[in-house]
Parts: sequence; structure tokens; C-alpha cells
Amino acid sequence: MWTIDTSAGVVILVGEIAEVPKATPWQPERLEAATGRAQRIILGTKAKISPGDIFRLIFKGGRLTKLPKGRVAADYLNPQQLRRLQALERRFDQDYSRQNFLMAAFDLLSKRLAFNRDTADDASDIVRKAARHAKIPAQPVGEVRGEDMLDNLFGAAAETHIPCLEAAMTATEAGAGIVTERGRAWTRLDVPAVMANPLEEALGRCWPWTNDGFGHALRQQWVDAIRDATVKPGVTLAVVPLRVLAERDGVLDQLEKRGLEINGPAWRE
Repeated sequence: MWTIDTSAGVVILVGEIAEVPKATPWQPERLEAATGRAQRIILGTKAKISPGDIFRLIFKGGRLTKLPKGRVAADYLNPQQLRRLQALERRFDQDYSRQNFLMAAFDLLSKRLAFNRDTADDASDIVRKAARHAKIPAQPVGEVRGEDMLDNLFGAAAETHIPCLEAAMTATEAGAGIVTERGRAWTRLDVPAVMANPLEEALGRCWPWTNDGFGHALRQQWVDAIRDATVKPGVTLAVVPLRVLAERDGVLDQLEKRGLEINGPAWRE
């Protein structure tokens, strides 16, 4: 957690990573106590999904799961990238040659690396439960329509997902130990180690975070919300994706440039 004292009150920023492994348990009592002292809570973006959005995904999902008709991975990847992908295909007895690169990356991370298996509550879960128990209002940082998300995802060219695939291959090649290492670095408050972890790098290089339009909009929601919180009285607690806080020119860098004093763990080397 980082705290920022302002002329009006205090802003508490909680840097969250997704899927904290149970193998690296953390003690949420301090976070629960901070939640109980807050006057307002800000949580992640709320996605508004309609039945129509679900039907679109069902009927047009082929465009998302496969490369364009008649194209294969070799048409997009350079020789080194292709050799790495083929080595992983042999290792896991999979065929990624026709698969959308984003879907192939998610398969590597979720099924082969299994980063989201045997996980504990995320920080958002802890804060949401504590806020509900204390009857403290909690609101999403913003909303995004399911239709906009799907349009953005379906409209992305296949080659835009190659950096995501390459980062997912690097994480998978590094082995399951990086999952535990990432969780341990987070519990030790070693933010630079979390940000440099191959798994965190892979998650940060995949849609929507790297999309020029959508990724920027999601980040801007947090920048605007935290800027507004600095002029509100009392205590505001916000649970923010760690990559949005600690990346270069992220929220913490921007707040520091505004002259605000930030108390908490170092977020860069």
C-alpha cells in the first residue's frame, strides 16, 4: 500500500496482482483495517455485458480463436519466434499453427504455466468483503460496455498480439517457479521484482493493456479517479492493478511529478 497525504485527506493506493498463489499466502489484516477507516472505496473497472454481447461472442467467436482464413502462424512470426512456438507445441502436444496469437498466449499462461490455479483471494476480494461488512460505499473506477470491448478485440489485427505471444512463451519457458516468485515478491513488497517477473510482463503485454485505444482509456480512468480523490476530504482507498501504478510513467510517477509525497515501498530501481 502507498499513502498520499493531501490538504483534504488521505489517499491509500493498493497495488494488486491477479491470481495470488496459495503457496505464497499473505496476511490481509492490514488491508482490512485500512478499508475500515476509509470513507470511500474505488475498485476495478466494471464491464457491462449484455445478452447481445454474449450472442455476438458465441456466433463470431471463430474470428477471435483462429487466425484469418488461409493464414498460419508462419505467415506472421519471424524464424526465431516460430521455432520457439513449435518447440512449445511439441512439449505440450498442442497445435498453435492456426490459433489466434492472443488465445495461444492465454493457453500457455493459464493451462501450461497454470498461473491461475490454486490461488487465494485477490486484494479486491478482501476490500470488497470488508467494505460490505463495514457498510462503506464501494464504486468501480469506471464502466466499459461489453460491445466496445468486443469491437476492440475483434478489430485487432492478428500481428498486434505477437508481443503478447512472445512474452507468454518467455514466461512458459521460464517454468512454473516464476508464478511462486511473483507472489513472494508481492508479499515482500518488492515491486521492481514483481514488475520484472516474466509472468507479470506477459500479463502486461497482452490485450487490453497494450491496445493503443483501450489500454490507454483503462489507465486514464485510474489517473482521473485518483486525481479527483486527492481533493476529497477523508480517506479514499483504491485497489489498482500494480502494473498501472508502478509502470514507467504510470500513476505513481504521475502523482510524484505533481509534487505529491508518496509513502510506501519503492516502485522502481
